[in-house]
Amino acid sequence: MRKIAIFTGTRAEYGLLYWIIKGLHESADTELQLYVGGTHLSSEFGNTVQQIEQDGFPINARLDFLSSSDTPIDIAKSMGSALVLASETLQRNKPDLLVVLGDRFEAMAICQAAMLECLPIAHIHGGETTEGLIDEAVRHSITKMSHIHFTATEVYRKRVIQLGESPEKVFNVGAPGIDNVKSLALLDRKSLSDSLDFDVMGPFLIVTYHPVTLDKNGAINALNNLLSVLATYSELKFIITYPNADTHGRSLIEVLQEFSRRYSDQVLLVQSLGQLRYISLLKHCELVVGNSSSGLIEAPAFNKPTVNIGQRQGGRISGDTVINCDEDLLSISHSLKKAMTEDFKVLCDKSLNPYGNGGSSRKILEIIKNIPLNDLIFKQFYNLEQ
Repeated sequence: MRKIAIFTGTRAEYGLLYWIIKGLHESADTELQLYVGGTHLSSEFGNTVQQIEQDGFPINARLDFLSSSDTPIDIAKSMGSALVLASETLQRNKPDLLVVLGDRFEAMAICQAAMLECLPIAHIHGGETTEGLIDEAVRHSITKMSHIHFTATEVYRKRVIQLGESPEKVFNVGAPGIDNVKSLALLDRKSLSDSLDFDVMGPFLIVTYHPVTLDKNGAINALNNLLSVLATYSELKFIITYPNADTHGRSLIEVLQEFSRRYSDQVLLVQSLGQLRYISLLKHCELVVGNSSSGLIEAPAFNKPTVNIGQRQGGRISGDTVINCDEDLLSISHSLKKAMTEDFKVLCDKSLNPYGNGGSSRKILEIIKNIPLNDLIFKQFYNLEQ
């Protein structure tokens, strides 16, 4: 029986991995080893490990490495702790394959431990660019440590090959996040209002703003500009999710908490919504605003407008539903007004999602359950001239 380990360190990442975890857990041919760490184990970010437990997945290891602060040195300490804990976990459990998703610093630490253990790695969402983040370097570093690659578009597949990875090991499967849109039984507005204890029967926006880690101040000025614009829309409500546990993240949380207190009748600030509520909110919202990848990947599956602010997602493929804007007040204001026009909504209704129409998790499962693992760790650099 093939032993496949999956690491998850954040709420969003777990949501994208859900159907893969479920498929491995229910398969008679595989043994799931689930390693949980990072913000999942933090009360500050909602103790989202409880959601994993409620979903019925056995947790093999809890990697409690997240520092209580988000300065660069504290992030480095978290990475160091993650590396040690992951090494001990891999030694103890001896999986045949490790699966990781994305571009976060904790995922890179887990992969470093796997590399030292000569353990094959399968990486999901490689080849993408996010020019405002250290995640750009982290993602490509994980690619070079990995042996099997699952990309969300053909452009990203070609970029992974450009990094020297064998085309035979790089698979364009689409984005796993679309599977939640297609597979979850979504909540109606009344059920959402009851679940959130917040009225979403009328028009509302989803707001997610993460730190821009290459910016000295984490782009906190841009967040203040966004909130100033939102304050002019007295007829709307705002569902705001916590930022990631990145450098400057806690500074952004303080700004959001103050905004939530000032506009308590309009604003619901949430540590973690969970996939069902978040995807259900996407279905019913007017639009998505901020700098999260979900505005580029999942929101278009509902043909919803997205206002994407600044450089955090710079270089990432976006479809016709996305309005990319600068961080100043005028640009954000103009973009929000455009996104709410009938003409733009009609354009969104006709648009196609560049990240596919679902089925990604099924494709990934089929490959990781069957691909030969013998000698997989011996890689040759693939030259494009070949």
